[in-house]
Amino acid sequence: MTPAVLSALSAHPAPLAPALAGLPAAFTPSTTAVGGNVYLTAAVGLLPLVVFFVLMGVFKVATHWCAIISLAVAAVTAVALFHMPVGMTVMSATQGMAMGLVPIVYIIIAAVWLYNLTDVSGRSADLRAVFNAIGKGDMRAQALIVAFSFCGLLEGLAGFGAPVAIAAAMVATLGLPKIKAAVVVMVGNAINVGFGAMAIPTTTAGKLGGEDPVTVATAMGHLTWVFCAFIPLILLFILDGLRGVRQLWPLAIVAGLATGVGHFFTPSISYELTAVLASLLGLAASYIFLLVWTPKTPEEFRSHVAADDAPDRERVLLALLPYILVVVIIAATKLWTLGVNLDKVFKATDLQVQWPGVYGQLLTADGKPAKSAVYTLQTLSNPGTWIFLTAIIVTLVYAARSVPGKFEMSVGKGFKTLATTCYTLRMAILTIAAVMALAYVMNFSGQTSAIGAALAATGAAYAFLSPVLGWVGTAVAGSATSAGALFANLQATAAQGAGLDPRILLAANTIGGGLGKIVSPQNLAIASTAVDAPGTDAEILRKAAPYSIGLLVVLGALVLLASQLGLGI
Repeated sequence: MTPAVLSALSAHPAPLAPALAGLPAAFTPSTTAVGGNVYLTAAVGLLPLVVFFVLMGVFKVATHWCAIISLAVAAVTAVALFHMPVGMTVMSATQGMAMGLVPIVYIIIAAVWLYNLTDVSGRSADLRAVFNAIGKGDMRAQALIVAFSFCGLLEGLAGFGAPVAIAAAMVATLGLPKIKAAVVVMVGNAINVGFGAMAIPTTTAGKLGGEDPVTVATAMGHLTWVFCAFIPLILLFILDGLRGVRQLWPLAIVAGLATGVGHFFTPSISYELTAVLASLLGLAASYIFLLVWTPKTPEEFRSHVAADDAPDRERVLLALLPYILVVVIIAATKLWTLGVNLDKVFKATDLQVQWPGVYGQLLTADGKPAKSAVYTLQTLSNPGTWIFLTAIIVTLVYAARSVPGKFEMSVGKGFKTLATTCYTLRMAILTIAAVMALAYVMNFSGQTSAIGAALAATGAAYAFLSPVLGWVGTAVAGSATSAGALFANLQATAAQGAGLDPRILLAANTIGGGLGKIVSPQNLAIASTAVDAPGTDAEILRKAAPYSIGLLVVLGALVLLASQLGLGI
């Protein structure tokens, strides 16, 4: 309850008590709820995450059970130790589930269906032939281009899991092992997440942190270009160890530096397009470089296309149709302003739902209803809608160009594939719904913010640790936007107290969020499902986590240097 209400109750307890007896209890999260100590509270707040990763990594429990058990731990912790009302705890979980279903599951189903159409129509072999030509027959070069540049392009346009779902499926199609395909895409995607979905995470961090998003994006670009320069080398190491780095490092340097140039210069021009333009630069540079340079390719990484079955121009276009079309359609919905601003028109169709049992009872520190208790049901502004439209168009085109015995396709077969896709994804859907419920219970009860407050209380070391907030926020919620919503104001306040530049810390939070997405349970479920390897989340986590943590340490060092020396920011 607000201080004013509490004061009134103490002054006139008898008359007001009956009138207020039926009202739900108000709740304000506290970062010192346990023993009046922020560090103890943070340690308790970490418990659900510790349970999740120990169950998954040590005991190899199925991911959906990890999520459900951790959700139960978070709920008991919220009620017993953070003093959150039982009803509000339950309803917080339902809001998280709703967020998990729309937009996240909605997008994943659409993205996986779109890929599956390529497979069931027989066009996947032609897709491999296209990438074989671009990558000079080297699977590693092909995977690098898809995981870094093409996935970055999709991230800049759509975000919300669609890029990993589409790109991981494409890399697996090239012929690489499924786990390796998932890991290389998750790591390759991470640096563009902060600029994902037309830079929504950056906009969120800037606005909630009290800074111009352009200046936050510019600070980000002056840090992320460094990662762009060497992440392609890491991807080669994931694909083929030191041999891959030795044999393909010129391509990695070209792709990385071209993308880094885009990251460095685009934010001050149009920060919303940073990931899109930077990825296009990397894609173009890679293609041109491979026209004049041929890598040395071991036989096991050489992709072959039968000379008597090389696809003609029409087959090439049909194989690429799903991916070209999805980029064009999503780009139009986000960028079209001729006569009408489509992005604004579509966003106007969003439905704002004040979540029952939470909105009005969940209060901020100043006694106002928390805006986070408002659920946005996206319809036309949801990238999933346009991926579904793309899939329908592709179904119609493939049916019209069906070739019996080879590229046989019908409209009925296309929509049957959608039903099969939904059935195949059933456990991933359960996992994502449970993970998002876990995230919302932790966020609304104050468990996540307690972790952030403990880190912010570390004094001079905070510049190095500041990216950890974004990393934790995204690891929990699966969204860098959510990490910004959680911690942007905390980052700005901590910056003032420590005499640091808030733009740098907000940039660190957003970039750290992208690195945290590598280990996010939601992202693990998406990747394992996309490569058709359900139940391998723990294995993917073990292989991907060291890269996430290593990149986070590098980011912390860069932020520390930037905060002390400026580094041109």
